[in-house]
Amino acid sequence: MKQYFLYLVPTILFLLTVPAHAYLDPGTGSIILQAILGFIAASIATLSFYWNKVKLFFIKLIKKNNK
Repeated sequence: MKQYFLYLVPTILFLLTVPAHAYLDPGTGSIILQAILGFIAASIATLSFYWNKVKLFFIKLIKKNNK
């Protein structure tokens, strides 16, 4: 039954689609690209900030153990 359901639902959804008649201008693509690149840049900046904190924590821990 489960396997039958997995084939039936996508088939019904495919048959019930209608044309959207939508238009995406070139500016929309550049905004999407800009948002993706901004998210990547913010993620890298956040990771580097916290990576430095983790690194400093372990450096202090190692110096404390050496004394």
